[in-house]
Amino acid sequence: MAAHSIKTVQKIPISLDEAWAFFSNPANLQAITPSNMGFKVISKHHGDVMYAGQIIEYTVKPVLGIPLYWMTEITQVKDKEYFIDEQRFGPYSLWHHQHHFKAIEGGVEMTDIIHYKNPMWFLGRIANILFVKKQLQGIFDFRFKKVEEMFGKWPVN
Repeated sequence: MAAHSIKTVQKIPISLDEAWAFFSNPANLQAITPSNMGFKVISKHHGDVMYAGQIIEYTVKPVLGIPLYWMTEITQVKDKEYFIDEQRFGPYSLWHHQHHFKAIEGGVEMTDIIHYKNPMWFLGRIANILFVKKQLQGIFDFRFKKVEEMFGKWPVN
């Protein structure tokens, strides 16, 4: 079974330095995640500066309010260009999330590319059709709106 993927692109009217400082800090993830997900960073030793090899632990409540443990590792970082997090333990059999940042005239273009795979073969495929993909897309739709609230909307030309 092939992995699923989601790609989002958002233009933000802030500097590359501001974007990188905010999005590369694990403490800010909760602010841009829907509250009904019950997302909480629980690791104590992840530090304030992102680096390759960094482990970040969370709890999340994606289904029926049942808390799940999730551990990701920051596997690659290129300062102010991109970072990649991969699940080490959690709800997916594969989770690979690329975060790209590019300075453009008037701000930053931020691109997220997520590759994921659900466990349980055909049951995971059915779950993806019924709710997982929609839930993930909803999280990124929320994030898009929240980022606009926090940093401003991109001007329409």
